[in-house]
Amino acid sequence: MTDNRPEENSRGRNRGPDGRPIPTDRESPVGAPVIRGDESVTGTRARKAVQFDPTDPDSLDAAADTVSQFATGTTEDDHLYMLRGAAACAALVRGEGSYKAAAERAGPDVTVSFIRKWARVHDLPRSVRKQVALGQIAPTAAKHIARVGGEARLLLAWAAIDGDLTVRDIRTVASTINDGTPANQALTNHGVHLGQLELSLSPDTYRDLRRRASLDDTTPGELVTDALEQYFE
Repeated sequence: MTDNRPEENSRGRNRGPDGRPIPTDRESPVGAPVIRGDESVTGTRARKAVQFDPTDPDSLDAAADTVSQFATGTTEDDHLYMLRGAAACAALVRGEGSYKAAAERAGPDVTVSFIRKWARVHDLPRSVRKQVALGQIAPTAAKHIARVGGEARLLLAWAAIDGDLTVRDIRTVASTINDGTPANQALTNHGVHLGQLELSLSPDTYRDLRRRASLDDTTPGELVTDALEQYFE
């Protein structure tokens, strides 16, 4: 049986059938407010974005305080503050060297499981974290997306949006994937058909797409797929 799963290299980047690398993990420095500090995403709140430096003792103190507040629910409960908490968890893990040491430094109310879950959210690729910041993916859903590795992370993230999945749905699919079921199959079994996406086109583009598909004896979807594959090359 041929294994069609994407190849993953040592940098945590999957390669699709055409050999192009696909980022499936964080590529920016740990603790850096890449999304939280982007005004095009978070508006004026970007100016208040906190950076956690795992090599700076004072910054690690701030990270430990943030994680403690995050774990006990004493910070504001919205997606941007959750991303900040995730960044603090990741920086604390990097600075302390382990999940256990990070949890101990953050205080008695912080568990290893809590640190691990949110540090993994911080390690999601930028394209996914951006949708969390925009409110398209709930942070609690992102925790389950982060449980799976490689290309499955991206497939589950986009299915969460396009398939209108609940957090419970995402948790179930993530568990199924981790049990060995390919992501495509796990999502199909859950009623999500990858690749089905509603697009809004200009009337002129819509007219020409339909006309060309008819003349070429193909479907609009196949024409769009061909065009996008050439665009992404």
